[in-house]
Amino acid sequence: MKALLSLSHISAGFVAVLVGYTSSAVIIFQAAEAAGAGPAEINSWLWALGIGMAVTSIGLSLYYRAPVLTAWSTPGAALLVTGLSGYSLAESIGIFIFCSGLLLICGVTGLFDTVMRLVPQPLASAMLAGVLLQFGLKLFDVLETELLLVGLMLLSYLLARHLIPRYVIPAVLAVGCAVAYAQGDLQLGSVSWQLSSPVWVTPEFSLPALIGVGIPLFIVTMASQNVPGIAVMRANGYQMPASPLIAGTGLTGMILAPFGGFAFNLAAITAAICMGKEAGADPDKRYWASVWAGFFYLLTGLFGATVAALFAAFPSELIMAIAGLALLGTIGNSLSASLSEETGREAALITFLITASGVSLMGIGSAFWGLVAGLLAYQLQMWFWPKPRVVSTSES
Repeated sequence: MKALLSLSHISAGFVAVLVGYTSSAVIIFQAAEAAGAGPAEINSWLWALGIGMAVTSIGLSLYYRAPVLTAWSTPGAALLVTGLSGYSLAESIGIFIFCSGLLLICGVTGLFDTVMRLVPQPLASAMLAGVLLQFGLKLFDVLETELLLVGLMLLSYLLARHLIPRYVIPAVLAVGCAVAYAQGDLQLGSVSWQLSSPVWVTPEFSLPALIGVGIPLFIVTMASQNVPGIAVMRANGYQMPASPLIAGTGLTGMILAPFGGFAFNLAAITAAICMGKEAGADPDKRYWASVWAGFFYLLTGLFGATVAALFAAFPSELIMAIAGLALLGTIGNSLSASLSEETGREAALITFLITASGVSLMGIGSAFWGLVAGLLAYQLQMWFWPKPRVVSTSES
């Protein structure tokens, strides 16, 4: 009970959901509108996504006793904004079921675990550092526009690290909210509570839609979300099998797709918030942070549009600052782990730089291409790395 009610676990879970929703919820609205969804269907999408992320985050975290955080596919949603044009809402639902079915097959067959076993730990850490770097940089970028707010949050972070190390992020979040409220930047007046309701849409399966949108949605979700998601867990010392996690998200997606649950996957950036030291001193208890995130996901599902409006009330500078501060330790640890050994250091650096660049090729994000380039460099280095010469007894 003490671990369940730990303030560090609760705050980490809340910050993870806050960052996730405020950074990409608007893309969900755009994707739903591109599919031809009306207000009722859009609320249903938020209901399905919140319920699905809640069930998978809570269920998988409690089962594995590890912080497993799921999310919607943000790059997948971005793909849908343009990809669904010209298709009906029913055909869009068919695409969602098809994509989730492919995720389920990939998990059940164990293919994903086989691929991830080929990734050296330094490269996984380098990719994680590259994914998170932008959050660290944005922390200082927003100082230019909100010097008082971000400056006081940074100062409170530095002080809390020494005075109350177990409650750093809750303290910083409290300071940020207090300053934003004093400045009149918390826009809470338009928030009203209203339950969301699921709306069933009978799917239709169109071969051009499945090939043209369903397969790219699957590839983007796997490459840009699930691969970094597993890398985050393993970089933080959590070594549970990947394939059952992928299968769980795929099955959840198939069940909730008719209500708008277009794709579920492992979280990466927000998951890191639930895995760092700020989420709890004991790594074996940090799964409670993901459980709390699942609880907040549940609220976002039940009160979909209301909670989206609530999160939108927070100033963007506050969100960027709290995310950057929550991830500082993880960024530092990942960089250290990726570059600590001379063997593979150049490959890790290539992985880090390409991932951090944000380059996107063929609709697939930089994390995937950073890992591909890093693996190529790593293998070449292993082939040509000078092997130590073994001296025989006759030569000695």
